[in-house]
Amino acid sequence: MNLSRRRHATSHVETSSMNDIMFFLMLFFLIVSTMVNPNVIKLLLPNAKSSKQVMKQPITVSINAAGEYYVNKKPVTATTLEPELQALLVPGQPPEAQPSVVLRVDAGLNVQKLVDVLEVGNRLKLKMVMATQSQQAAGK
Repeated sequence: MNLSRRRHATSHVETSSMNDIMFFLMLFFLIVSTMVNPNVIKLLLPNAKSSKQVMKQPITVSINAAGEYYVNKKPVTATTLEPELQALLVPGQPPEAQPSVVLRVDAGLNVQKLVDVLEVGNRLKLKMVMATQSQQAAGK
């Protein structure tokens, strides 16, 4: 009686082409990820009976190199800046529900003018964000 073990066939998976496939998948995902906006979150929102839409547009305050003030591209003076911003606010809403203010200030401007605008925003309890330019865009 022959009780010796028989030779079993071993299975072997060829993985030499796997490197090429992984490289092309990585390349595909890198290209696609640059086209996708990462700041978008897709949500299924609940339905509402009222169809009133509330759009909270930011208020833009610009100061050019000559020291001229603009609120949403409308020229204003330094003394009328606070009343103009106050007029754009919605009365009765808490400060966190008010629109934010985007500051667009010329790079060569005196810092004191920026501080004056920040003080006006602080008095009105506004959220203020300063717009900047990336170094890559500045170099072009």
